[in-house]
Amino acid sequence: MLTLAISKGRIWRDSIPLLAQLGLAPKDSAEDTRKLILPTVNPDFRLIIARAGDAATFVACGAAAAGIAGSDTLAETALADICQPLDLNLARCRMIVATSVDFNYDAAVRCGLPLTVATKYVNLARRHFAKRGMQVRFIKLHGALEIAPQVGLANAIVDLADSGDSLRVNGLIEREKIMDVSAMFIINRAAARRHRLALATLQKRFAKAVGDA
Repeated sequence: MLTLAISKGRIWRDSIPLLAQLGLAPKDSAEDTRKLILPTVNPDFRLIIARAGDAATFVACGAAAAGIAGSDTLAETALADICQPLDLNLARCRMIVATSVDFNYDAAVRCGLPLTVATKYVNLARRHFAKRGMQVRFIKLHGALEIAPQVGLANAIVDLADSGDSLRVNGLIEREKIMDVSAMFIINRAAARRHRLALATLQKRFAKAVGDA
């Protein structure tokens, strides 16, 4: 039996129709059970439903042969034991820098002024600002990022954005896009060798389903 680890939240919700199309739908609804390991209608596969950052870790450590995780998490963690063979074009959004409306971000970038940035994507954000040659102090937060500039905790935030409604409601404005983000089908490198045929076939089925074959 092969195990697939899938990130909770939007990725899980957007993945359900795709899993059903491939005959990998869970037997029980994840909303109706507290179980985090779900059997599927295909007895050769089961699902682990994990927090966004943990799904990739399950795959990297070999607890799951493959899975679905956000490209933001993969860029942040840079786990060496993962292959990222396929963009599923699901749960699309973008990683952005945002500040309060009255903060002169362009001047800060142009003059190389030191910034304080609140984010949970510290590694990803550090690489971005290093390319700009900017001095940045990072404050790691896992939630309520939008209020950090309002309460004087940070000049800017680095976070995911989709419609931008949450930014506007909290008096923020998007200043630049760091990267586009979407759900990726990932495979454990050792499992790719050990279960080569099964995982290659699964990858092809995913690719065909999302129109990338």
